Order: sequence, then structure tokens, then C-alpha cells
Amino acid sequence: MLNRPTATPSFSPAHRNRPGNAPARWLLALVLGLLVAPIVAGVQAPAAAQAETIRLDYAYYNPSSLVLRRFGWLEEALGPGGTEIEWTLSAGSNKANEFLRSDAIDFGSTAGAAALLARANGAEINTVYVFSKPEWTALVVPGDSEITDVAQLAGKKVAVTKGTDPYFFLLQALAGAGLGPNDVEVINLQHADGKTALERGDVDAWSGLDPFMAQTELEQGSRLLYRNIAFNSFGFLNARTEFIEEFPAETQIVLTAYERARQWILDNPEEAAQILAEESQLSIEVARKELVERTVLTHDPVPGAEHDAVLRAIIPIMETGDQLSPDANATEALDTLFAPQFIRAIVPATTPAASPPA
Repeated sequence: MLNRPTATPSFSPAHRNRPGNAPARWLLALVLGLLVAPIVAGVQAPAAAQAETIRLDYAYYNPSSLVLRRFGWLEEALGPGGTEIEWTLSAGSNKANEFLRSDAIDFGSTAGAAALLARANGAEINTVYVFSKPEWTALVVPGDSEITDVAQLAGKKVAVTKGTDPYFFLLQALAGAGLGPNDVEVINLQHADGKTALERGDVDAWSGLDPFMAQTELEQGSRLLYRNIAFNSFGFLNARTEFIEEFPAETQIVLTAYERARQWILDNPEEAAQILAEESQLSIEVARKELVERTVLTHDPVPGAEHDAVLRAIIPIMETGDQLSPDANATEALDTLFAPQFIRAIVPATTPAASPPA
């Protein structure tokens, strides 16, 4: 704050107009300029150096990413400073992890188990935000299937995308029925292709992912054979470790925008479902089933103890699923996976938890 002088010189009009006082006027202008310049600079000077480009994924299983992309809030926040925003579609957690590992994106959407798997296998990523608590996967069979129990999948063909939450859901469901991964024939297909294979009768079951799972239920009469929200490992937003270390301010801006999107969806569920339907080119009924019935957004978005516990329980299953590299240590990877400091600076210490979907 500038200190004002105790007395201000008084100049009459006649005094100001005298030719001999030009130097005095020049000096006064110079002094005022020196006093005002810091204020102007403080208002107009650009902020600290920003990243030239921030690359994010968007995914049909991450509704907040669709809202952010639709409304351009990151472009609004970072564009004036010269930062460009680039968006890439992730078809599944495995694709998001591939993009992060290859330095094609800076922020990627995955299931919690997929993030842990990637870190354990050497990916330099950290989970900076939890974008949802979803029930986005279940075991699906055709509506006319005679299979009524997970144990009956023994010897059957099951479509799934390896390295994603549906894959680890399948392994946990099989274990609960006394089966192992070798007791079924796993057909590794991307999520949408798995749905198609199920509907064509090429496989006996599919470990599905919304919104495609909701689509086949509503449009083809497919049936959910086994559900368990506890086997769904949350929606994680992960960032390249190098990026968050180099650009902590930008990281916090991204997460602030994510929080804005989460709150907007809570306040505008019907509009959010419409965005999901348009982006995924699916019906509004499918979008509502995914977003309203099977996605909890009133959760704590800070990675912490609850998410750690879910992933720690998955580690033994992960170790039997032939997905970890020989030198991987999933427990050590989990100990260093979370980077909660960025979102913790934005949200209150606690966020009320909601009951899981029915």
C-alpha cells in the first residue's frame, strides 16, 4: 500500500500555465508516473510462467471431463495467459494409461486399480483427484442366458478389457466363487467391442463398463449377472509426475475446474445427462442410468485412506492376474501413488459421503 504525503502542493491555474514552470510540470508527471507504474504493473503484469499446453483426456466414464470440455472453463482460466488446452478421448483406463506413459497427455482418467497397476509397472504418475465413486462395472450376460451364478462361468468365454476396473472386477468376482483367472477363457476386447461380442453371442459373458453396460441392458435386454459396488475402485484423475512437479499452479487450476464441474453436475443432473448422451451418442435413458443411478458424486475428491483401503484389498488379486511386470511391487507403488496436496488446498477437510447406489 502506498503512503500518501501529508500535504499536497497547491498550484493555481495561472501558476500552472506559466512557461517557466514546464520543468516543474514535467517533474510532477515523472513522480506521479513512478508512483502509479507499480500499481499498473501489479494489475496488468502476467502471472508466473504457465505451461504452453495442457493436455487432458475426456471419457464417457468421467462425466466431469465432458462438462469441462463442453463449457471451456479451462480455456477461460488459462487461455489469457497463453496456455492452450488439448483434449484426447480415452476409450478406457488402459488407453488413458497408455497416453500418460507415452507423454501424450498430462491428465488421464482411470479406475483406481488401473492407476495402481500403471504405477506399479513403472509409469511416473500420481493420482491428484477422485472424480467419482461409480458402480460402472458388473458381470453381464445375454437376457436369455441360462447362467445365473458366477460359478457357472467356469470354462466359459468372458470378454473384458485387461488392465481396467472391469478386469479386476472379474478377477474378484471369480475369486468369490472359488474360481481363478485360468478357469475362464478371457477374451481381451476394448469395452465397446466387448458389448458387441456379448450381443452377437461370441462370448458367454462380459465384464462391462458404463455407458455401454447400461446401453445393452436397456436396448438389448442384457442382464447383470453379478453386481458389487465394493469391487469398483473409484474414478481417479491421474497426472504425470513431471507435470505436477513443474507446474503446481496449473495443476491446482485444473482441479479447481474439476470441482466446478462436479458441483455443476450435482446442481444440473438432467443437463449433465444430456451432455453425456450427446458426447457418447447414446440415448438419454442410457445416460441417466449411468449418471444418476450408478454414479456417486457427493464423495470426498481427495485421494486418501478410503481409496487406499480399496486398492490394498485388490493387490493380491492383481498379483494373480498376470498384469504386473516381474519386478513390480504394487504395495510400494500404492504408498507413493497419491498426491492429495493440490485438491486438499481447494476443498474443505471433509466432504459428506453419500450412500452407494441401490
